[in-house]
Amino acid sequence: MSDLDAFLDIVILFWVALIPAVLYLLWIRGTERYRTASWGTVLTAFVYGAIVATLVAAVIEGILLNVGTSASQALPAPEFTFLNGNSTAGQFFLILVIAPFVEEGLKGLGVVLLRARMTILADGPVFGASVGLGFGFFETLLYGLVGFAVGGLPGAIALVLLRSVSSVLLHASSTAMFGYGYAKSRIEGEPGATGRYYLLAVGMHASFNVLASVGALLVAFGLSNSIGDVASGLALFAAVAFAVFAFEHVAKVIRTTDYPALSPYRGGSPAPALRRAPPK
Repeated sequence: MSDLDAFLDIVILFWVALIPAVLYLLWIRGTERYRTASWGTVLTAFVYGAIVATLVAAVIEGILLNVGTSASQALPAPEFTFLNGNSTAGQFFLILVIAPFVEEGLKGLGVVLLRARMTILADGPVFGASVGLGFGFFETLLYGLVGFAVGGLPGAIALVLLRSVSSVLLHASSTAMFGYGYAKSRIEGEPGATGRYYLLAVGMHASFNVLASVGALLVAFGLSNSIGDVASGLALFAAVAFAVFAFEHVAKVIRTTDYPALSPYRGGSPAPALRRAPPK
């Protein structure tokens, strides 16, 4: 394969990863009908998720893996094996614990940074979903590039499309729920909502990762037979269904909270004046 052919394949892979995320972004923004978030805000959130949150998460997770590996070598006891990033237990600890906490924290930070543009409760999940879609897009592209290097373009496209109906939707949904909790805290004055919904986002993320990792878990436990293959397929289907259901739930939350009559403001501060935004 020439360098030009490889470049064109990567361009194709880029668009295959981007188009579903943008379509989801269009849909989730359009769910707000009373006062639609501006494109500037939505795209800012998307870019933050794609560039800042993804890259910073990779750095932090890499540092934690190195620290954990060093600690496990300094404490060579079986109960500390999970700290070793080079071990199977360490990889599962990264996927099921470290990644959900780190990534949901960084994605949630993107929502917090946009707090000045948050005027109604529905803005929280819209901003969160936008950040999550950006994160999911770029992470999926990176996985696709690895797949391209290993197995060529067809396999990479299949991987990207699978992640586009699973991981991308999960990232959008989990951060949208954090955004909803943050908006409840900031706009409605509900104490503790930010922390509770952050833990909900982490729980959603970890639960999805468990389902997506069933195949690897079965192999780790020596169950890589036909029964294991069936269980892996069912778990993968469950992971996709979980992500789709979560995304639809987010859309329902946005539709419900988009109208002030359905989401009355509470607390000591009056609600900001609301009106339908002009077409953008």
